[in-house]
Amino acid sequence: MEAGSAVGTVVLVHGGFVDGSGWQGVYHQLKGDGYSVSIVQNPTLSLADDVAVTKRAIDAASEPVILVGHSYGGAVVTEAGTHPKVAALVYIAAFMPDQGESVNTLIGGFPTDGPQPPILPPQEGFLFLDREKFHSSFAGDVSDEEAAFMADSQVPWGVDALGGTISEPAWRSKPSWYLVTTEDRMINPVAQREMSARAGSTVVEATGSHAIYVSQPEAVAELVVKAASEVGLAVR
Repeated sequence: MEAGSAVGTVVLVHGGFVDGSGWQGVYHQLKGDGYSVSIVQNPTLSLADDVAVTKRAIDAASEPVILVGHSYGGAVVTEAGTHPKVAALVYIAAFMPDQGESVNTLIGGFPTDGPQPPILPPQEGFLFLDREKFHSSFAGDVSDEEAAFMADSQVPWGVDALGGTISEPAWRSKPSWYLVTTEDRMINPVAQREMSARAGSTVVEATGSHAIYVSQPEAVAELVVKAASEVGLAVR
C-alpha cells in the first residue's frame, strides 16, 4: 500500500472496571503514526450490548478495521470481529474465548496457584475491585496518583457480561495478535499464553501489568502497527 493511501481505522475496546479514556496514550501514539482511531465506550452490562455498541463503531469506521480489545474487551472483539470490515484482531492481556465459552468459563479454568483478582462480592448485579488492592492487582506499573484515580473511578461491571457466550469466534477466521503481560495479576500470564496459543495468534510478550495500555502505550501501539502492517495497512 502506498504512503498516503487510506489505511482504515483502529477501533479500541476497553475492558471491565474502566472506560475508554484509558486508551488516551495509545490513541496519541497511533494518531502520531498516521492511523485513524475510534474508541468504543461500552456500558459493560452484557456481552450482547457491548458487541452491539462495538459493531456500531465498526459500521461508522473507514474500512478495513484493526479491532483491539483489552481484558474483557477481548471477549467483545471475539464476538464483534466477524464483522466484514474487520481485517485483524489484536488482544491486549485479554480474554480470548472460543465458541460457547464466556469470561466465566475461561476464569474457571485459569491457574489458582498465583495472584487472584481482588473482585468484591456482587453489589446489585455489579462487580468492583477492592480499591485498596486496585493498584497492586490491576495497575502495578502505573503511578500511585493515576492508579488511585482509576480505582476511585471504577465503572461497575455487570455480572451478566461475564456470562455472555461466544457464538462465532472471530479469531477462527481472522488473523490475530496477542500481547502477553508477564507481570499481570488479573489474568494469569500462563492463561494468556494458553489462550493465544490455542488461537494461533502472533504473540509478543512485555514486562508489564494488566494496565499496560495505560502504563506502556508505546508497546501496545507497536503491536497494533505490526498487525496493521502484516495485513497490508502500513501507513509508511
